[in-house]
Amino acid sequence: MSKKILVEVSARHIHISRKDLDILFGEGFSLTKIKDLSQLGEFAAKETVSIISKNGKVIDNVRILGPEREKTQVEISLTDSYFLKENVPLKQSGDLLDSAPVKLSGPEGEVYLNSGMIVAKRHFHCTKETAKELNIEDNSYVMVKIEGERGLIFDNVLVRITNNAVDRIHLDTDEGNACAIKGDVFGEIIIN
Repeated sequence: MSKKILVEVSARHIHISRKDLDILFGEGFSLTKIKDLSQLGEFAAKETVSIISKNGKVIDNVRILGPEREKTQVEISLTDSYFLKENVPLKQSGDLLDSAPVKLSGPEGEVYLNSGMIVAKRHFHCTKETAKELNIEDNSYVMVKIEGERGLIFDNVLVRITNNAVDRIHLDTDEGNACAIKGDVFGEIIIN
C-alpha cells in the first residue's frame, strides 16, 4: 500500500524555552510570528540567534520556531555539524538525552546548554486517520520515494502520529538537496 504526502524541507532552527528566551532577548520578551508552519500552532518567528561551537565556529541567523517549549532544542544538519566540528547525534525531535552541548548568542545575552543540539531524524507527521488507512503505528518506520531527476528512496522515516498532526514528510536540508527538492514535491509512503 502507498500514499503520496507533501514533503517539506526543514532548515536549521531552534525551539526555545521561556527561560532561555528571557536570557537571549530580555525578560518577558515575546516572539514575533512571521508565518504559520504546516503543523498546527507552530510558527516561524522573526527572531534569530547564533550557534557557537566549542571551537569558536559560528552559524548566525538561526531561526527560532514557536511556540515556546519546555526545553530548548537546536536542530541542525549533518553538514552544519561538520562545519561546527561538533559530534551531534541523530535523534528524534524531543529526545535530548545524550544530545550535544551548544552555546547560543542573542541580542541580550548568551546561553550555554549542556545538551540540546541534534540532527533530527527524517520523519512523517501523520494523522490518526492516515495511520489507520496505512495500518502504521506511532514510532514505526516507513520508506518514502521521491521522484524526479535526482529521485531516490529514503528508508527509516520515523512515523509521528499526533492528535493535531497535518500529514507532512519532513527532511532536513541535506536530504532535500540530495533529491533536488524545489517547490511542492510529494513523496510516496511505501509500506513493506
